[in-house]
Amino acid sequence: MKKLSLGIALSLISLTFSQTNPAITSWLQNTTETGSYYTSGNSTALSNGIVVNCQAVQYSTNWVYVSTHGIPSYPTGPFLDGNPSQSTDQNAIFKFPLNPTQNTGTATSTTGGNIGVFINGVALFDYRDGVAWNTSTNSLCGGLPGMSPCPGGPTASQSWNRDAVPAEKPGFDCSKGHPAQGNYHHHQNPSAYKLDLQVISTVCNLYDADGLYTIDSTVHSPLIGFAYDGFPIYGAYGYKNADGTGGITRIKSGYQLRNITARTVWADGTDVADGPSDFTTYPLGYFREDYEFVAHAGQDDYLDSHNGRFCITPEYPQGIYCYFATVDENWNSAYPYAVGPTFYGNKVAAKVTSITETVSTYTSGTNGLQDLSQSAEFNVFPNPASDLIIVQAPGLLESDVTVALYDMVGKKISEKKMVAGSTLSFMDVSTLYSGKYLIRISNEISERVYPIVVGN
Repeated sequence: MKKLSLGIALSLISLTFSQTNPAITSWLQNTTETGSYYTSGNSTALSNGIVVNCQAVQYSTNWVYVSTHGIPSYPTGPFLDGNPSQSTDQNAIFKFPLNPTQNTGTATSTTGGNIGVFINGVALFDYRDGVAWNTSTNSLCGGLPGMSPCPGGPTASQSWNRDAVPAEKPGFDCSKGHPAQGNYHHHQNPSAYKLDLQVISTVCNLYDADGLYTIDSTVHSPLIGFAYDGFPIYGAYGYKNADGTGGITRIKSGYQLRNITARTVWADGTDVADGPSDFTTYPLGYFREDYEFVAHAGQDDYLDSHNGRFCITPEYPQGIYCYFATVDENWNSAYPYAVGPTFYGNKVAAKVTSITETVSTYTSGTNGLQDLSQSAEFNVFPNPASDLIIVQAPGLLESDVTVALYDMVGKKISEKKMVAGSTLSFMDVSTLYSGKYLIRISNEISERVYPIVVGN
């Protein structure tokens, strides 16, 4: 099979200058709908009064500016590890390059804090959680309660750095996110735990299985964000081959757990101060250095050391370098999760306080609405229903839709809005007479209708 060369790849990136650039058009915009959150033990989400998703997208020749409060349209919380924070208003402007470039020098490592932004304006963090192994005291160190500071301060690299995804799992909400001093973020694929093929968290049992999108193994995953080097981030599935052929497959991380029984050296052979030898308390994968990268030459569905590849996607039919939010065969998050541990490109994106150049404002209008008639089927369940009907969106909901319940003579009984970037809507049918009804899911250009039975 003929492969796309890196030289061709880089030259094609220059074709993404215009307003049709996905870095301009892919952000989920909203100025009216506000977010919600769960508190521990209460399965009814409470309003936080903060407008969700992105509020404005403005662009110049070289940059796009995204204004956001950092709050998703799906409920956040609860955070059951004692995290005292709730998701708070970030009131941020993020500046991304419209024409990202490869870093041909020494790769830039990802850092703590924001390393990218999802298309709903929510922050992406890398694998770390600011906790590491203090090789002098043989104990964990970091900024969490009860821990001593790490040698060199909170930003200093240690020999053995903790991986947030396994270590902080008890504190992630159903959408696999949590806040740091109010900054709600994901370290990993933002699809609900309960929708994984193997469910590894029980948090969704009481708090609804919502998230940015639902994984679908039959179609190319949606574009879900941009890294701080400006290159796009996709979900877990893509074309098997970089040239867009080979069908749809799960795109795989090139990292694997090392076959070690002691933490004495890194994967590259570097001799470092010893990490914990207790693999029961600190199982393999608890630290980033428990992983090694293995190149898979000739296998396009495996990613490089940055967790990306150059490839064709639906949004970039001429190709671009892309990161993927990697999962394993059970759809559980797979290291390095999205971007990292180094950036492929030049890290030039930033959080800014103002826009200091002349810009245009992007508004999608009806041309940006999702054609529901061409999307995958919504999941409407249970059917029959006695108390509650749940409508689950397929893949990524790119625009708001109305979910309405009608009786068989066409009378509208109730109506709700499902906001872009969420996956669930609920309809109370507990007071309805038994019989046949219709669920109509629609936007300004298209609709889908599903028959439903209420009662036994």
